[in-house]
Amino acid sequence: MVLVGPSGAGKSTWASARYRADEVVSSDALRGVVGSGPHDLDASGDAFDLLERIVAARVGRGLTTVVDTLGLDDARRTAWLGLARAAGLPAVVVLLTTPPELCRERNRARDRPVPAQVIAGQIRKAGAIGTALDLEGWDEVHRVSGAGRAAEGAPERTPSSTTGPQEERRSAQGLRFVLQVSRFPWGEDPATWLAGIATAADRAGFAGLAVMDHLIQIPQVGRAWEPIPEPWVTLGLLAGLDTGLDLGTLVTPITFRPPGITAKAAATLDALTGGRAFVGLGAGWWEREHAAYGLPFPPPRERLDEVERAIPVMRALWAPGTKAAGDLPETTCYPRPEHDIPIVLGGSGARTLRIARRLADAVNVRPDQVDRAVAALAGTSVRVTVLDLPTIGRDRDDTWARVERLRGSTSASTYAARTHAGTPAEQRDRYGALADRGVDTVFLALADLEGPEDVDRVASLTT
Repeated sequence: MVLVGPSGAGKSTWASARYRADEVVSSDALRGVVGSGPHDLDASGDAFDLLERIVAARVGRGLTTVVDTLGLDDARRTAWLGLARAAGLPAVVVLLTTPPELCRERNRARDRPVPAQVIAGQIRKAGAIGTALDLEGWDEVHRVSGAGRAAEGAPERTPSSTTGPQEERRSAQGLRFVLQVSRFPWGEDPATWLAGIATAADRAGFAGLAVMDHLIQIPQVGRAWEPIPEPWVTLGLLAGLDTGLDLGTLVTPITFRPPGITAKAAATLDALTGGRAFVGLGAGWWEREHAAYGLPFPPPRERLDEVERAIPVMRALWAPGTKAAGDLPETTCYPRPEHDIPIVLGGSGARTLRIARRLADAVNVRPDQVDRAVAALAGTSVRVTVLDLPTIGRDRDDTWARVERLRGSTSASTYAARTHAGTPAEQRDRYGALADRGVDTVFLALADLEGPEDVDRVASLTT
């Protein structure tokens, strides 16, 4: 039997609950024999030499043998399969499909965690390995969650805040809905308006709330003199509310702040919320706001270069310990986040999708770009999300009245088609189709968001 899964998946715990200690051949345990402890990576070569000899000897004698390593090395895995076949023994793979966030959480709780970049690579490979296992010829590929118990002796962590992560909120179609707030008609009491929108979103069953990161209100949403608040300050206010909403930006341009500063803000938000922060990141696109605030606006290729450099920097600053990492002489960033902060990369260009495939947790695209993104990310654990800007009325008459009020100089039929105008029931059909095409999360933005009652109007979409 070969166990397969990233660090923190629960392989050793699963095996110890079912097999005698003598039947389990563990690379970690052998590092402890030939090195200073189970996580002494310098001893890996000697440990694996011993492991291979022990596995061969046990299998050759027809003994039950549970190989407890990552199991992600194709050559080693198929060699063990060959040993079983030569000995006439049944050969089974156990793939632990533990949620990535839980693997990372358990890893952080260890005395010597696996580096964040390493475990991210393990998680990506484990997420794509299922088909390969099915084709390798094992007698059985057994998939187990591994989510219910602590892994490899690591204690379960308890979030430091009672308002931290809760059971994931998804609609009946399996989608997460995040309210994207892009306009702020807050009158004379901005804080009360923001709190009302957030508590309404929480009450309506939204999984999160996102705010735009712009310096001037963008023309697609409103006029330049309308308010567009600084996002991380705004999210700090919302963090103090008693909600279960994930909070983050959609998206932060890499041109606005050095990545370390964004990482620091996100880590603080995550600590204040008990693990509910996310970061939307993009290359930026609006030259006017850069010029107005004296910020450089390099060509697209250079901005994407910066995005590609930024993500490893941010993850290094969120990882445990203080050390040199890449171009950073040290990674002193406290408080550390409470969980692995997801990075949602905005954009659908070929290079953006390549970056997302290697470095991001999700990519955000328009609904008409979903198929391209899903194809580009096939075989990875990177999720596809969409930013949707529909016109939603309570019924057909209310929907048409909203189209008339919002369309400006655009013809009613054109505006209705462009914004997928319809009732909540009609929107649910459309969102079901998006889910079928591979969408995980919908960032929902309402062009006529005036107050909490507008959030209540769309509440049926999240159930």
